[in-house]
Formats: sequence, structure tokens, C-alpha cells
Amino acid sequence: MKFLEAFYSKVFVNIVANKEGLDVSVEVYAKKVQVSGYEKSFSEIDESMLDFIESYTSESPYYYISVLDSSSTQGAIPTCLKNRLSYYQDVSDCEYKCHDSKWTYYTSKTNLYDMEKKYKRVGIDFIFSPFSVLAHFFKDKLEGQTSLYLLIEDYYISVGVFADMQLLYAEHLNISDYRENEELYIVNDEQDDGLELELDDSIDLEGINAIDDMDSLDSLDDFGDIEDLDSLEDIDEFSDTQDIEEEFNQEQEEELVMNAHSSSSDDYKRFFLIQNSINAFYKDDKYESEFIDNVYVADAVGVSLDMKRYFEEEMFMNVYIRRIVLGDALLELAKEELSV
Repeated sequence: MKFLEAFYSKVFVNIVANKEGLDVSVEVYAKKVQVSGYEKSFSEIDESMLDFIESYTSESPYYYISVLDSSSTQGAIPTCLKNRLSYYQDVSDCEYKCHDSKWTYYTSKTNLYDMEKKYKRVGIDFIFSPFSVLAHFFKDKLEGQTSLYLLIEDYYISVGVFADMQLLYAEHLNISDYRENEELYIVNDEQDDGLELELDDSIDLEGINAIDDMDSLDSLDDFGDIEDLDSLEDIDEFSDTQDIEEEFNQEQEEELVMNAHSSSSDDYKRFFLIQNSINAFYKDDKYESEFIDNVYVADAVGVSLDMKRYFEEEMFMNVYIRRIVLGDALLELAKEELSV
């Protein structure tokens, strides 16, 4: 069967849910070379969306449909040791996978069933965690010093603190939780007498054997593969036009203003939740807290200039922003899984 692949193109379908509906992109590859690409937005999963997808998947038996995990109950844990997972999070009702033998991402089984039902008429081959997207997208930065990494979507924020490729802390935030968390944060802040940081501490993985094989959810066999995105080796480096790597000068700030689609109000809510999350990272003894100087933002919504200013003025962080197209990010992960 493998030799037959040479006679067919490979069709990648990437579906991303957002506040307007769903964005569907289709990329067609022949012998690892992209030959065509198409994209269209839909308000819901209807006949027109199904017809659009089928018009391309019917051309080849080798087609792969990817979606981004939109579960509200998901996250990541800074270990792959099975007997240490519960120290950070109860994952008894979750599907979880070890990433690169370093850290684990998880998602609710109930939410996966909901996604199965939602996309039943479409069919799914890959469900990718936003934390895998985040690690993939900033692969060229994770080897550096302790930094904060953010994937900002319409409704969710994936927060990760990494140092030398190792995840130290993660949280999946729902922007709708802003009001409740605001009250909680104020109470905690009034009771806080100060924060002591042990800057010399770091996670020591010597002598720890990361498990190679994590439990899988056998009951989801018909659902498609919930893939482990371990390999980050073959990702192309960002081009200069894709990456805003230097701190913003005046010209780059003007570009950010032009591309902004998010309101200052939404960006403040996002910043507030992120600030609260980092506060929890510093205070919780479960995590190896290290001081954060830099924040890297994968921006899928078009944040305003205010977002950058919040971090600089209230948390004294250096801010770097890259625009991310989530459909393209899913494509790269699917290609990596299939060695295309």
C-alpha cells in the first residue's frame, strides 16, 4: 500500500472554530510539495461546508482532517512520569499524552466525546492540543531562558512557562471566567504579604526515567487518532517577514495597530487572567518558580497595542508578538506526523 501513495496527492483539511463560526483551509501536496491551497469560512457545519471539504478529499484516498482542541477542560503538566501526574492534576477522566518525553498535555474525555459528536459528519484524523501548537510555533525560542509563552484565541488563552525546552507551568484560560477571577484575585492580593522567589532553583530531571508509553483512550478508536506531537525537529525556521523578533519600535507598533482586531477591553481581560495565572505560578510550591523577563505571544486574534503596554508597564516584561494562523499551524503539525 505504501507505494501507492506516490501516485496520489495528499490532502490536508484544517478546521479552526472561532467566534464567527469555522475557518476551513485545504492544502494539497504532491511528493512533499504544495501544489494548491484553498480556504473558506462557514457559520456552522452544514451541507455547504461538507461539500467544500468533499470536493477536495474525493480526489485522493490520502486525506487528513485536523482540528484544534477547543475543550474548556484541558492543560499541560511539567512531567511525563505517570506516578507524578496526579501531583499536579487529576487526569483520571482525561486523555493525556507525553510530549517529547518531557511534559504531558491532557484534555477531558467528555469534551472529546463532544467534539466527536460535533464533527461526526466531517470525520477527524487529528486533534491537536493548543499547548503542542504553542511549543511547535515557538520551537526556536524554547531553548532559551525562562520565558512566558501565550497562544491567544478568541475565547481561550494557553499559558506556558518554559525553560530550556522543559515546561515549568501551564494553564488553559477561558476569557469568560474574567469576572469571577477578578474578585478572587483582589482578595488574594490583599492577603498577600509578599512573594519570595528562589531564582537559583530549577527542575532537575537527572535520574528520572520518563515513561515512553502513556495510557490511551481505547474507547475512542473510531474517533481518529489523538496524536502525540513529540517530534519538533523538522520545523522550518520562521522567516523575517513572519516573525516580529525585535522589541517593537515605532514602525512595528504602527503595524500592530493596523492589524489589531481585538478591543482594548478584551485585551485587558486577557491580560488580567494571564497576570493572575503567573501569580499562581510564583506562589504555588508545586512549581519550580523562576523569574520571567520575556513574554512571547502567538496572536491568533489581532491583539491591540494595549496588550503589549499592559505587560511592559504592569509586569515589566519584554514583549514579542508573532501573528499565528491556526489553520497553518495545524497543517504543519499534521505534516510532521505524516513525515510530509
